[in-house]
Parts: sequence; C-alpha cells; structure tokens
Amino acid sequence: MIKIVFLGTSDATPTAKRNHTSVLLNYEKENILVDCGEGTQRQFRKAKLNPCRITRILITHWHGDHILGIPGLLQTLSLSGYNKTLFIYGPKRTKNFVKNLLKTFVFARNYQIKVEEVGGKFLDEKDFYLEAESMTHGIPCNAYTFVKKGQIRIDKNKLKIAKISSVPLLKKLKEGKNISFDGKKYLAKDLTFKEEDKKISFIFDTSINSKIAPFVKNSDLLICDSSFSSSLEDRAKEYKHLTSKNAAEIAGKSNSKKLILTHLSQRYEKEPRKILAEAKKFFANSFLVNDLDIIEI
Repeated sequence: MIKIVFLGTSDATPTAKRNHTSVLLNYEKENILVDCGEGTQRQFRKAKLNPCRITRILITHWHGDHILGIPGLLQTLSLSGYNKTLFIYGPKRTKNFVKNLLKTFVFARNYQIKVEEVGGKFLDEKDFYLEAESMTHGIPCNAYTFVKKGQIRIDKNKLKIAKISSVPLLKKLKEGKNISFDGKKYLAKDLTFKEEDKKISFIFDTSINSKIAPFVKNSDLLICDSSFSSSLEDRAKEYKHLTSKNAAEIAGKSNSKKLILTHLSQRYEKEPRKILAEAKKFFANSFLVNDLDIIEI
C-alpha cells in the first residue's frame, strides 16, 4: 500500500487553513518527503508522524515556499537521534543551494546528508523507482514520479484447488518458474498473475509545457499545481503556474486515473471549490485536498 499525506497545500502565501507545500509518500520502509515548506515540522506533529522516519527528500525547486522548512527539519533530526543517511534530490544547482543553506544556521549534525542533482530515472530499487523531469518555472525545477513495480502474485484460489502448499514451490512460482507437484506439471502463468505498476506523479510549480503529459502518462494519482482558475490564465502564465483547467486537461491527455488539485492561491481561501468545479468540467475524477488529508492506493 502507498500512503500519501498532504502536509501543506497552499501556494507561496500560507493561510490559516493551508500550510506551505509539502507531501509525504510512505511505502514500506520508505518515507519520501516531496518539498518542505515553512512549518512542515508542525504539520508532522499535527499528523502524528515521526520525522525521523524520513528516508529521502525530493525538492522540486528552490523557491522559499517549497524549501524554508528544511533548516528546522535538519536540526530536529539531529536532536532526535536520526541515524540514517538523508538523501536529498533536486534540480540543477541543488548541491550549491544545500551547501549554502547549511552555512546559514548552526547545529550539531550527527548524520550524513547525500545530495544529488537528478533527471530521468535516478533511483531504481527492487520494488519501486523514482524519475525526474525538468519543468518550466524560470529557475531549475523538477517534477517527479514514484512507481511501485508490479509484482507477480499467486492466485490463491487456483493454488487451493491444486492443493499446493510447499513454500519452495511457491517461491519458484513467484519467480515465474514452472513447477512439478504430485507428478503433475504446472505452468507459472496458469497459477499467477501480474500486478500492474502503481504510479504517483508530482507536478508542482510549472507553466504548461509539452513534457508534462508524457511524463505523467498512466498515473494512478496525479498530484498537480492548481494555483489559479482559468479566469486568471494570463496571471498563471506570468507567474509560470498551472490553472485547474490546465491540470484537468493534463490528466485527460495523460490517461491518468485520478487528479489531485493542490498548491491553491490564497485568493480561493473562501471558495476553494471553485477550483474543483472547474477541473471537474474537464476531468470528472478530480479531487481537491486540504492539509493533513490522506490518500491510500
């Protein structure tokens, strides 16, 4: 199961209800933080989450509303006995930004930080991988996808009928190997099925561009910048952001299953459903999230 916790859902200016952008993705032992806006630590507290479980931080870009929570988080990890290597990934110039960030405050760090500037598939583990694609926001900026690899699963009903319970044989089936049991041969493909990949895409600050739809193609969950309604399309272009209509059209073009609208401008504080209503006109399976909302897939 993949669990997504929305720690912050505002744009550059937080509101009483929405904190600066930050999203936590949990899968097995991985806890991947996508951006870390100011106040993210307090959002961890509110969500009853332990920041020491963070394994990686993905930085989309280095505007303050997406990274100013990092100094406090790094200090808290040190004070809390964090004992892992913290991996920080980001677009070009990230190494220099992290180096300068660590010079701006003093704390006793007792863990390792490894920083990488990434593009394409940059992490490929046994059961998941991470990809990055550059976006258009006036400064180096990345979008990210997390893909849980589809696994070979054993059909329990067919296994019960065949009365196969040998652990070594079950292991072979999961490896895609044919087996013999009680003098009878069984083809792995007849007793197993392939679970589909699960893809989560993160498209934060960016103007509309031709890279987005191919990058997020077939997403199970598309989490997307929806800073403006289409009535402010000119302003969205000026500030290099997306409208809710843009997000919905991307979801449709990319064959995504579900669209999550986030990064809302403070101007919609009293009428956030305006953003949702517009998106639904173009992509029915659109949803608007609030701080501390959780989605599991």
